[in-house]
Amino acid sequence: MCDDRGYGLQADLQRIVDTVAARVGRPALIEDRSQRVVVYSEHDGPMDDVRRDSILRRHTAAEVVAWFRDIGIMTARAPVRTPACPDLELLPRVCVPVRHRDLLLGFVWFIDADGTMSDADIAAAVEAAADLALALYRTNLIGELASQREAEAARTLLSDSADVRDEVVRSLLSDGVVTSDGQSTALVAQPVPAPGHVLDETARIALEQALVATRRWVGAREALHLVRHDHGVLLLRDARLTGRGSPPATATQLSSALATITGRLAPVQRVVVGLGQPRHRLADTVHSYTEALNAARVGVRLPALGPVVTWANLGIYRLLSQLDDHQLDVAGVHPGLARMLRDDTHQVLLETLEVYLDLAGNAHAAAETLRLHRTTLYYRLQRVEQLAGTDLKDGNERLCLHLALKLHRLARPARPVG
Repeated sequence: MCDDRGYGLQADLQRIVDTVAARVGRPALIEDRSQRVVVYSEHDGPMDDVRRDSILRRHTAAEVVAWFRDIGIMTARAPVRTPACPDLELLPRVCVPVRHRDLLLGFVWFIDADGTMSDADIAAAVEAAADLALALYRTNLIGELASQREAEAARTLLSDSADVRDEVVRSLLSDGVVTSDGQSTALVAQPVPAPGHVLDETARIALEQALVATRRWVGAREALHLVRHDHGVLLLRDARLTGRGSPPATATQLSSALATITGRLAPVQRVVVGLGQPRHRLADTVHSYTEALNAARVGVRLPALGPVVTWANLGIYRLLSQLDDHQLDVAGVHPGLARMLRDDTHQVLLETLEVYLDLAGNAHAAAETLRLHRTTLYYRLQRVEQLAGTDLKDGNERLCLHLALKLHRLARPARPVG
């Protein structure tokens, strides 16, 4: 919020954190309950990379958030001394939870590198936290109402009702949440869990941090974001991006932010960003979202497509991605090829066939791509005809074979990368 209330509350919080720091005799930092940095005092004592990054980025790294939560700060009713963690380059700290009527509002943090923060110092911090609770409660209330409203608006923009979507856009425009209506695009960030893992809360926190960072990059009023169960969404107003890029550039920026934030998270192997086609109105972005979601899920199955997958460049996968898993039946398209696919000894023949068909049956180009003598290429293609019971001179057979190969790629489980 950028009204007088927001400025007044921020000034109150700054006054309180400066008072706490002076009373305790060491720098203090206040976070909200999501461990986003709210305000901090001057820093003239020991500082680790975690504190420095938190101040610069305005949030705490996801792996650090997870580490603190494992210690139990979310349920603490009293101050907690947290130990050092060399792996995270984290110095010892004292964490004072801030609660209002037992509602967790945030935390006051002090670095205690040498363990000299006394019980009296901690008691003074707890006493000051009582004043902080009301100010932080008001700040959280305003901030939560704004963020919840934006999240609900993003959800509604992905609903089926066109009338409801139109009403939400009118509300967003009148409240100044977005600058204007017009050409809009959806991006989907789809994390890929490492083998044997599922997405956890830490990964979702990292996902939201990347979405927020990208919103700042394009301008907060040019986008809305939403974290769903297994993916994140960015609805981007891209008619004017204040000279900072185009939708593909934004997709690259989001991919970069995701790689930076999730790179050290064990449950996440990689993240694929899907980009839908632009729509003329924000209310129609739901259709771009469907495209972006399908593009991202194709990218999960086909790592060779890279970290950013655009719906416009998917070719035949635009059609295949809209099929249910039970419809991805290779045998239904070409039974002979399905028999070959069940036998791993035919892998080389199938790869040769796919390259040949990808190059529109150009034998010279296929031989060069595969680095084969033309005679070897023809021999392999003849073996495919014999084993699959097909005729590569028949245009319909070529179409069925090519489609079956692409179906097989999309239907098989995603393979680990790296």
